[in-house]
Amino acid sequence: MTIDDPARPGTPEAPPSDPTPPAPRKPTTWSALRPLLLRLHFYAGVLVAPFLLVAALSGLLYALSFQAEKAVYAHELEAPVGDTVLPLSRQVDAARAANPDGTVTAVWPGAEPGATTRVLMADPEAPEGTSLAVFVDPHTGDVRGQLPSYGSSGALPLRTWIDGLHRDLHLGEFGRNYSELAASWLWVIALGGLLLWIGRRRKSRRALFVPEGGPASRRRTLSWHGSLGLWAAAGLVLLSATGLTWSRYAGENIGAVQDGLGGATPVLTATVGGAPTGHEGHEGHGGGHSGTGAGPAAPQGPDMGVDEAVEAARAAGIDSPRISVALPADGKGYVVKETDTQFPLELDSVALDPADGTVLDRLAFADYPLLAKLTRIGIDAHTGVFLGLFNQLLLAALALALVLLILWGYRMWWLRRPGRPAARGAWRRVPATLLLPLAAATALVAWFVPLLGISLLLFLAVDLALALTAKVRNRAGTNRTA
Repeated sequence: MTIDDPARPGTPEAPPSDPTPPAPRKPTTWSALRPLLLRLHFYAGVLVAPFLLVAALSGLLYALSFQAEKAVYAHELEAPVGDTVLPLSRQVDAARAANPDGTVTAVWPGAEPGATTRVLMADPEAPEGTSLAVFVDPHTGDVRGQLPSYGSSGALPLRTWIDGLHRDLHLGEFGRNYSELAASWLWVIALGGLLLWIGRRRKSRRALFVPEGGPASRRRTLSWHGSLGLWAAAGLVLLSATGLTWSRYAGENIGAVQDGLGGATPVLTATVGGAPTGHEGHEGHGGGHSGTGAGPAAPQGPDMGVDEAVEAARAAGIDSPRISVALPADGKGYVVKETDTQFPLELDSVALDPADGTVLDRLAFADYPLLAKLTRIGIDAHTGVFLGLFNQLLLAALALALVLLILWGYRMWWLRRPGRPAARGAWRRVPATLLLPLAAATALVAWFVPLLGISLLLFLAVDLALALTAKVRNRAGTNRTA
């Protein structure tokens, strides 16, 4: 190997140096935003990740609770298949005989062979917000058990407890702040991480989608973190958006916007006596978490019976095998609803005069406003009932992915201690033409999602405090060396 030396004869001379330095590259929008986004992603990941981890683990348990519920309560939910099915009225009588202190409010006939009929009762001894579900063998009339049932999904004690853990850690209204904080930041962290991962320089496009191998290192951890985040980002954003629909603060804002845009969920009118049928009002954004409350008043006047009510509903177009029948009370008629939330959805409902089965009102899911349809589908997907078992497995996969993303994020922080991903003051390098609209958009989102705004101010306060602390230390060090 030879080295050219300009001092030797015959060696070519070195080209003259250019006295004019190359012009500095004009910073791009991404180069200005990346440090700011990196710092926000870092702070949100470190400080909000504990809340997200609890939400992910409890969400994983909830996704698996559907199948666990079927196994734990198999005796109540299942019955031997028989040749004949008793009238619903006889099944309701069997439930009343088993619990004479309760008041029957609704009946859920078994939807498939081998399923029991669920008779829901308002019972003074049932936990608050729940009904007492009496499970009746539709072939023999035998009562196979009694359990508290929660909400329109009919969650039994195991799933109800896990749902409460996921929603509010069993701490009531105060505990709901944890889940809303997690949902408020999940979409920000997911989209921010996605942009950071896509914006990285890499040798091949394959590295964007497939994590690297090799020995354990921060680079390999980042590769797994980024690749998995890329695949999971869309699902995590949807979980965040649907979770916020029934949150305490952001949920109210979402409901107000939805109503203002004409997307309120219509409500069936079941009042007996010529009440208008304009579907007044709207349902809440609670995803079916409300209980039945106190027992209804006894119905007045003639009552055709639950069997005739179901026949009248079938004649009115309620043809799904999965239905619920609310009994008349407080001046209301029978309400028969389709409850098949799996695609394609069958969610039509009809209100009937208890005297003769005259249709008081009919509400088809096809007539829902588009926003109301999307809200219903989103909530059902979030709670794992939209696509059945596939939906539940997908939720479990997303929850597990979020757990891994959090753990890998903390590992990367640990490997690069003290964990300072970008210099402070990154916002100063963002052009004013971009910074001002960005600040305005951030303020609007922070107002709309209050816990996001409050925690963002907290992050800024922490960053400012750290900056002041570092400045004081630097001054002290300068004074000692002077």
